[in-house]
Amino acid sequence: MTAIRFAICVALLIPVGTAQLWGFADDGQELLNEANKARQEQKAKELKAQEQIEQLKREQQILQSQQELNQLKQRADPADAPKPKVGETQQQLDQLRNDQQLQRLQTDQQIQRIEQEKDPLRQQQQINDLQRQQQIRSLQEQIQRNQIQQDLDRLRQQPNLR
Repeated sequence: MTAIRFAICVALLIPVGTAQLWGFADDGQELLNEANKARQEQKAKELKAQEQIEQLKREQQILQSQQELNQLKQRADPADAPKPKVGETQQQLDQLRNDQQLQRLQTDQQIQRIEQEKDPLRQQQQINDLQRQQQIRSLQEQIQRNQIQQDLDRLRQQPNLR
């Protein structure tokens, strides 16, 4: 009689257990799908950021090529070479701004990599290194920006170059 009761209990519990297992499997699959979607979104963001960096690099190369061309023209015939004009100095200022934007995007990528670091001590070390690099870069950019702005102001004050 106890064997029959046991068999009946088992027969009644198996469908319930199976249904719960299927429910857990569905939840697990849903979690996997969400994780895959999050990874795909992160990858899309990284690709977009990389694309922006590449575009800024191309713009930077164009500006540098233009500056080199201007320098070559100046060397070819220094007597005919015009003095630096407001447009060229403005171009240098624009170049600096593009460089800064490029650097910000690269810093954002570094931050994302740091956030993925598993070891908290290593992560803090990377954050400290990044902050030091940013401070140095910021001071260098400030000096360069001030020099270019002074040149631009001086050129704008000359009445014949306006």
